[in-house]
Amino acid sequence: MNVSMQDGFNLGWKLAAVLRGRCAPHLLRSYHVERHAIAAELIAFDREWNATLSASTADADQSRRYFVQHGRFTAGVATHYAPSRLTAGTETQVLAEGYPVGMRFHSAPVIRLADARPLELGHCVQADGRWRIFLFADANDPADPAGKLHAACASLTAGPVALYTPQSEDLDAAIDVRAVLQQEHRTVEFGAMPALLRPAKGRFGLTDYEKIFCTDPSGADIFDLRGIDRGAGCVVIVRPDQYVAAVLPLDQPELVSSFFASFMIRQRSRADQLFGVGA
Repeated sequence: MNVSMQDGFNLGWKLAAVLRGRCAPHLLRSYHVERHAIAAELIAFDREWNATLSASTADADQSRRYFVQHGRFTAGVATHYAPSRLTAGTETQVLAEGYPVGMRFHSAPVIRLADARPLELGHCVQADGRWRIFLFADANDPADPAGKLHAACASLTAGPVALYTPQSEDLDAAIDVRAVLQQEHRTVEFGAMPALLRPAKGRFGLTDYEKIFCTDPSGADIFDLRGIDRGAGCVVIVRPDQYVAAVLPLDQPELVSSFFASFMIRQRSRADQLFGVGA
C-alpha cells in the first residue's frame, strides 16, 4: 500500500505541473521510468519474502530480522531514483553526503532565525507541488553582500525564480528558496539577509519570516548530521514529492539554472516584467 501511495504522489505532482503550464508534457514520461523500476523491486521483494516464510526450515528470528532489515522498503521510503532530468548525478554528492541524490529528503533540527523557534527542517515545507531549494551557507558572514549566499540568491532571483514563476503569483509560488546558516541565530541580523529569503507576499505584501534557519546549538548540528561541507556550503534541490533532486555547489548557480531548464516552461509574464523582454 505504501508503495502504491508513492505511485499516486509521483504522478499527481507531475500532472498538476503540466496542467498548470509549469512543466513540459514530456515530464509525464518520467512516471513510468521511475515507478516501473520500483514496482519491479517490490515484486522481487515479495517473492523473496514469500519464499522465506514458506520454507520448511523457516526460522522465526531470521524472518523477523529480514523484515526489519527491509522495513524502509515496505514503508515506501527507501526509494532511490536513478539519474534523469529530475534527478541529477552524484558528481558533487560529497558536498552533502547526508542528502543522497534520488532519495528522500531527511529532516534535521534547526532554529528559525526570525523568532528563535526550534523546528524540524523537513516539517517546515508542505507537499504543495512546489520545488524547494535549500541553500546551505558557507562558513563566512551570511550578511556580506559580496558573499556566496547573496550571490546565489541574486542569481536565483534573476534566473529560475523569475523565469518559472507567473507574474500574478507570489515569488515563491513555483520554487521555494530557503537558507540554513552555520551561525548561531543571535548573531545574525534578519534584515541583512538577501531579499529572496524575506519576500513580500500575498494581497498585502507581508514579509515572509519563515525562510531562514540557523543551526541548533543545543542539539545536533544539521551540518554535521547531514555531512554538509562547511567551507563550501551547497545547494540542495528537493522535488515536490520530497526526494532530493540535486546537490550542487553554492557558487555555481548556472548548474541550478541548467537543471530546471530541462523540464520547466518559462513564464514570460514575470521574466518580461523584470527584464523588459518582449513576448
